[in-house]
Amino acid sequence: MAKQNTVVGLKSGTVRLAPYSRAWVRLFKKEAALLTEALGDCVPVDIQHVGSTSVPGLEAKPIIDIALTIHDFRRVSTCIRRLATIGYKYMGEYGLPGRHFFTKGTPTTHHLHVVKDTSEHWRHWLAFRDYLRKHKDTAVAYDKLKRSLARKYRKNRDAYTSAKSAFVEKILSVAESH
Repeated sequence: MAKQNTVVGLKSGTVRLAPYSRAWVRLFKKEAALLTEALGDCVPVDIQHVGSTSVPGLEAKPIIDIALTIHDFRRVSTCIRRLATIGYKYMGEYGLPGRHFFTKGTPTTHHLHVVKDTSEHWRHWLAFRDYLRKHKDTAVAYDKLKRSLARKYRKNRDAYTSAKSAFVEKILSVAESH
C-alpha cells in the first residue's frame, strides 16, 4: 500500500484548507522540471506556481496549482498526450474559455492550467498572486474569508469558489491598476 501524501491531495469537489507548507514550493519546482522534460519540443514559455499554495502564509486547498504557457498553442493535442504519460488527466476548458485544464492524482494533488502567455487568465493569476505576496494585510483578509467559506462549503467546491469571486475581482482591479 502506498503511503498517503499528507502535504497535498484533496478529494474532488470537496473543500479542506491546510496550513501553509514550505514543501509546496519544493513540490512545484519538482513538478515544473517534470513538466518541462515531458513536454519536450512543446517547450513551455513559462511555468508559474499560482493559487494559494504559492503565497507564503496562506492556508490553501492542498493542491499545487501550476500555470503554463507554450510556444505554439496549436500543439496542445501533442501536449495532452505527453502530459498523460506523467499522470495528467485532460479536462478540456473546464469552464474557462481559452484554458486547457488538467488534474493529477487521486486524490487530486496538482492542477495544471495551459494558456497563451497573452491571455487574461495568465495576467490575472500572476497579478493576484503577486499582490497577495506583497500586501500581507490583504492576504490575511483573503485567508480569513477562505477559512469561513471552507467551513460553510466543505462539500461544494463550486460554491466555495463562487463565494470568493467578488473578493478576488476586487483585488484584481486594484492589482492591475498598479
